[in-house]
Amino acid sequence: MANVNRVTLIGRLTRDPEVHVFDNGGKVANIGFAVNNRKKNPQTGEWEEVPVWVELKAFNRESGRKLADLAEAHLRKGHQVYIEGRLSLDEWTGKEDGKKHSRTVVHVDEIQFLEKKEAAAKARRELEDVPF
Repeated sequence: MANVNRVTLIGRLTRDPEVHVFDNGGKVANIGFAVNNRKKNPQTGEWEEVPVWVELKAFNRESGRKLADLAEAHLRKGHQVYIEGRLSLDEWTGKEDGKKHSRTVVHVDEIQFLEKKEAAAKARRELEDVPF
């Protein structure tokens, strides 16, 4: 049976990338990201944008792709980007509650910038008032 694990998204960063360097020299940028789904409001009949929050992980790869460095240097809250990647499941046990937790994460394979710096700065200012 064939499997395909491919995700394509266009959306905006909800926060600046958080970069972590590993003991072995590897690097990951954890990125908050939001995309919108359209949904018809049954009470008003109007179409509404419903945000979906997604966690992205961009790694520096041994193959030469330095996506964590790219994210750290150029991406900021509010920037609109195109993302290609694959789904992964993060699982952990909570330190405070001892319960098992999980979340679906997109491991980034490709990043493309979709706007000029001026437009990104305006979007960032608009997002500062939105609680994520």
